[in-house]
Amino acid sequence: MSSSLTLPSISLKILPSTRPESFRASNSFSFSASRNGARCFSHRSRVFMSLSVGSKTAVDDALFSDYKPTSAFLFPGQGAQAVGMGQEAQNVPSAAVLFKKANDILGFDLLDICINGPKDKLDSTVISQPAIYVTSLAAVELLRARDGGQQIIDSVDVTCGLSLGEYTALAFAGAFSFEDGLKLVKLRGEAMQEAADAAKSAMVSVIGLDSEKVQQLCDAANQEVPDAEKVQIANYLCPGNYAVSGGIKGVEVVEAKAKSFKARMTVRLAVAGAFHTSFMEPAVSRLEAALAATEIRTPRIPVISNVDAQPHADPETIKKILACQVTSPVQWETTVKTLLGKGLKKSYELGPGKVIAGIVKRVDKGAEIENIGA
Repeated sequence: MSSSLTLPSISLKILPSTRPESFRASNSFSFSASRNGARCFSHRSRVFMSLSVGSKTAVDDALFSDYKPTSAFLFPGQGAQAVGMGQEAQNVPSAAVLFKKANDILGFDLLDICINGPKDKLDSTVISQPAIYVTSLAAVELLRARDGGQQIIDSVDVTCGLSLGEYTALAFAGAFSFEDGLKLVKLRGEAMQEAADAAKSAMVSVIGLDSEKVQQLCDAANQEVPDAEKVQIANYLCPGNYAVSGGIKGVEVVEAKAKSFKARMTVRLAVAGAFHTSFMEPAVSRLEAALAATEIRTPRIPVISNVDAQPHADPETIKKILACQVTSPVQWETTVKTLLGKGLKKSYELGPGKVIAGIVKRVDKGAEIENIGA
């Protein structure tokens, strides 16, 4: 099987940009080939696509472009994991069975690691990603089992997830099965770990600056390090909290210069490497091959992409976006602002931790969000 996807012909209709100024030109997202054949898109304008594969017309990718959210499910990403997660899920059969299925697919006892640790093992990329995926979907089952839970689930009309959480959101929206999603997440974690092992890199959160200032900090750091050590904003999380990824030396320079840019603090992140940058490029071809072999359907509700903060309906487009998601900055701040701006009334964070709730509250203190753990 080829490790790269065959791209269908594409027609584009470009509409005027609706992006905030924090969407920098350096994050342009257009269909452009990288050295391994992965293709990404442009943040600079809304792109609506109709794709044709041979003589067969695919799903209109703009199907959800005018979505009007009222109730959202938000799923956490790597970093939300904590020893003890999954324990509550064992009290609900439909949730407990997900861990049993996971054990068969993964080939190890995921539940035991979730509940008992050790923490360093749970924190590893290859364990934490499937652990969070399974626990988050188990949280959906816990909600379903409580009074009024099914009514809440039925009311959800948009979903999204932070980085890894995008896979959880797609599974909830029916784009692929629980099992296929877990296989993809397993491979994603392994591929990202291998990419991190291939070149020393790191991530650091910069606290207390707006995105323009963080970009200036990155630019200043990049003037002092070679190309292989350069840094970029990898996660646009919320006002005052942006994660920077890159080479070890570049990250160290960011940390050293942060105070002079009036940052409140920096926090080195406990991750394997520079996620959502070109350092993850070696992972893309493996993801492309796995996605090409996976049946992906049009989601039943909009799923907002981390890459361009837009919902996509065409399965082939979703595959391409997921492949380049690991090398593209996460546009979570824009996603949350867009949802709230479109009239979102209530959100639910499903899975371990309360990271998402904290981010949403940083965007809008008055936002209503409830955590459903497992």
